[in-house]
Amino acid sequence: GGNGDGDAPRTQVCCHLGGLEEYVALICKEKTPLLQDTDQPSIVVREERKGVVIDVAMRWSADQYNDQIVSFANGVHTPNGGTHVDGFKAAITRVLNAEARSAGKRTEKQASLPGDFLREGLSAVLSVQLREPEFEGQTKSRLGNPEVRAIVSEVVGEALARQMQLRPKALAAIIDKATSAAKAAEAAKAARDLVRRKTVLGSTVLPGKLAECASKRADDAEIFIVEGDSAGGSAKQGRQRQTQAVLPLRGKVLNVEKADDASMYANTEIQALITALGLGIKGDGFEESQLRYHRIIIMTDADVDGAHIRTLLLTFLYRYKREVVEGGYVYIAFPPLYKLKRGANGKANYAYSDAERDEIIAQLGGKPTIQRFKGLGEMMPAELAATTMDPATRLLKQVTCEDAVAADRVFSTLMGSNIAPRKQFITEHAKTLDLSKIDL
Repeated sequence: GGNGDGDAPRTQVCCHLGGLEEYVALICKEKTPLLQDTDQPSIVVREERKGVVIDVAMRWSADQYNDQIVSFANGVHTPNGGTHVDGFKAAITRVLNAEARSAGKRTEKQASLPGDFLREGLSAVLSVQLREPEFEGQTKSRLGNPEVRAIVSEVVGEALARQMQLRPKALAAIIDKATSAAKAAEAAKAARDLVRRKTVLGSTVLPGKLAECASKRADDAEIFIVEGDSAGGSAKQGRQRQTQAVLPLRGKVLNVEKADDASMYANTEIQALITALGLGIKGDGFEESQLRYHRIIIMTDADVDGAHIRTLLLTFLYRYKREVVEGGYVYIAFPPLYKLKRGANGKANYAYSDAERDEIIAQLGGKPTIQRFKGLGEMMPAELAATTMDPATRLLKQVTCEDAVAADRVFSTLMGSNIAPRKQFITEHAKTLDLSKIDL
């Protein structure tokens, strides 16, 4: 309708029919629904109260261990949440604890379950429409209206309470999952305290294999994460010592989609990564000042193995400290695939794709010699530096989380323990796979 200033009425069409419920089903496409008591795995709330229209679809998944809340205000995506998301989270914590107590799932003596655990496995899409939304933050990506918090909290709380009273099995499933999450967190805390002790005791002790750069300023320092010692050796020789650090990792990085926190902290490669990057402790909040480098560059071979390691590293960074990916600190280096030369003493030309190779062949004319690089270790240090590491000449891609939902789905599909969707994904994409373009 109009907005009272005599302006033309502004209308916003948010979703098509099926709406948010369909959206949440899409996010959870690869996952197993936790609520199996009815054929409706999602809980949907639609209500207008005190001039705010609230639309929510939420669904818990058995095989998901974080929460994912996608929110909108007047059709505008609010990636940094805001008062509507705060109210939604408050309702979940308050109501589920209250219902668990009244159903005898938890005793009065037991402490309330924290929201983080109750939201484990929760995917939700939350949309509010209100008269005069105020957006905050530099990117205007957070809803600021203070009154919205209480309204959303009330509406969602009442609807959720009704559902939980009608569906004791659903309540039991959510509380059981949250309780085991709390136990797992307890175990992880023990493992974390160990890391913390090490970190506090040896905060200056960086991993032995890290080749540190001279600059102590994180904003002009960058680190290359490479696989194996041969590539590590070339990178260490070819780097610009003032601003470039190199961390070689051995073996496959742990698959964090399948691993629990305790085994993650015990993994030496992951420990090296956490300490070298200054990632701190998972779940401890993120301060830019703790990052030791403002450019984290993943530099792996241009083959399937390299792509796999890259996916593992991205998954780890995304799951462990999502803010590092969201803040644009993570990059992928693209080493050249080919070196082309005319004659023994001709100038070397490097091609980063098959198309570029063909262009260079056409430019050079005649029959140039073509070398295909299978791995970074095959390049001379100076060559690796000039083609892949030197800021003036290299090719870098900044990893963004614009597509966090898609990234997460690819990670879950490729890395999770559910094999069927992974097979399907690989079969579907194998036909279209151009290894030089692998880029997650």
